[in-house]
Amino acid sequence: MTKTLSLHPDRLFPSDPATRDIARRLYASVKDLPIVSPHGHTDPRWFAYDEPFANPAELLIVPDHYAFRMLMSQGVKLEDLGIPTVDGSATASDPRAIWRLFAERYHLFRGTPTRMWMDWVFAEAFGIDVQLNADTADHYYDIIDAALKTDAFRPRALFERYNIEVIATTEGPLDPLDHHRAIRASGWDGKVITAYRPDPVLDPDDPRFIANVQRFCAMAGEDVDSFAGYLRAHEKRRADFRAAGATSTDHGHPSAFTANLPREEIEALYARVMTGPVTARDAELFRGHMLTEMARMSIDDGMVMQLHPGVHRSHNAAVLARFGKDKGGDIPTAGEFVQALKPLLDVYGNDPCLTLILFTLDEDVYARELAPLAGHYPALKLGPPWWFHDSPEGMRRFRERMTETAGFYNTVGFNDDTRAFLSIPARHDVARRMDCAWLAQLVAEHRLEEDEAFELARALAYDLAKTAYKL
Repeated sequence: MTKTLSLHPDRLFPSDPATRDIARRLYASVKDLPIVSPHGHTDPRWFAYDEPFANPAELLIVPDHYAFRMLMSQGVKLEDLGIPTVDGSATASDPRAIWRLFAERYHLFRGTPTRMWMDWVFAEAFGIDVQLNADTADHYYDIIDAALKTDAFRPRALFERYNIEVIATTEGPLDPLDHHRAIRASGWDGKVITAYRPDPVLDPDDPRFIANVQRFCAMAGEDVDSFAGYLRAHEKRRADFRAAGATSTDHGHPSAFTANLPREEIEALYARVMTGPVTARDAELFRGHMLTEMARMSIDDGMVMQLHPGVHRSHNAAVLARFGKDKGGDIPTAGEFVQALKPLLDVYGNDPCLTLILFTLDEDVYARELAPLAGHYPALKLGPPWWFHDSPEGMRRFRERMTETAGFYNTVGFNDDTRAFLSIPARHDVARRMDCAWLAQLVAEHRLEEDEAFELARALAYDLAKTAYKL
C-alpha cells in the first residue's frame, strides 16, 4: 500500500499548545537564516569541478555511513551496497539495484534521525509525496535520477539553493589541497574552506605513522630527524591550510589526555616513536604533548582547535580490513576530561587567544565535567552533539545538562559533521527546531523572556558558530 509522505510543520515542537505557539514564532525567525557549516567531511572536489552526482545511490547511500551501517546491522553486505573495497575488488555496481535494496529496508530507520533527514530530502529537495518502500523504489529512483541530470542539482547550485554561507571540509596533513586551489581559481564565489586534521602524523599507533611523518616533513622541506624540524613542518602546513581558508584544526584522539613535557623529554620521545616499535604509553604521551603544542600554535596563528576524543574507531576489524575507515564502526567509549586536560589548561586555559572546542560521545560527562570546565576556563567552548547525539533526543539532553552550568554562550551553535551533501540543510533544520522547542519551554516556564529567546534562537542557529570559528 502506498502511503503519503508529508512533513508536519510542527514536527519536533512541544505538544502543549501554548508552548508550541512560542516555538513556532521562534522557529519562523531563524528557519531561513544562512547555514554556517564549520565542520564536516563533504568532498571538496564536488565544489571544485561542479560535476553532476552520478545517481541516487552514489548521492544518498554510498557516502553516508548513517545509511549503510543500519542496513549492515540487519545483515546486508556492504558489497551489495556498492561500498568500495580497499583492494579494489568488485562490489555491486548497479545503482538501481542498490537503491531497491535500501528502499526494501527503509522501515528499519523508523524512529531514527536518519529517517527524519532522509524524509526531509525526499520531500523538500525532490518533491516526492509518497513514502519510500519496495513498491515505490523505482518511482523514487526515477525522480531523483532525473533531477540529478539537471543543472539545478549540481553541487554549486545546491550550495546556493540551501543558502550555505560557508562550509568547511576536513583534510589531512598530507593533502596537497589541490581541490581548494581549484575552487579559488574557478571564480565561483561560494565559500568552501578546509580544516587541518593532523591525526595521521600525531598518532604513533597509526601503522603508517613513520612513513606519514617522513612524507609530511618532506612536503614542508623540514628535517624529519629533529623534533624542531617536525614542529616547523606543522607550522608550515598550518599556513598552507590557512591559505586555503582554514580557521580551525581538528583532532580525533582516543582520549583527551594532554601532557606538557620538558624539551629534552619530548625530543627523546620523538626519537623513540620515529624508530619504533612504540609502546602504548609512549604513543599516548606523544599524542598528549602534541595537543599542547597544537594549542600553542593556535595561539600563535589564530586557528581554533577542535578535540573529539572517546571513540574506538573502526571497531569492526573485518570491515576495516576490507572497506577501510569511516564505515560506521566508530563506537563511543567512556570519557574523562578534568584530569586529562589539566596539563594543557595549566599552560593555556586562561589565554583569551585560544579557543578549544570540546566534543564527546559520552553524555555522562556533559554535566559532570564538560559544562563546569567550559563554565570556568576562557579558552574552552562546548561543541554540539554530533554523530550518535545529533538526534532530537540528544540535542534536548545536551541543552538540559549543559545550560545550567555553562550557559548558552559557552557553546558554539550547531555543526552537521556530514559526508552526505543533502543532509546538511536537513540536519540544520532539526537543530533549529529542537533549540526553538527548548527555548520555548524556558519561556513558558518563565525562566526566560521571549525577546531573549529570539536573540538566543538566532545565536544558536547562526551567530555562535560564526564567532567561535572566526568565520
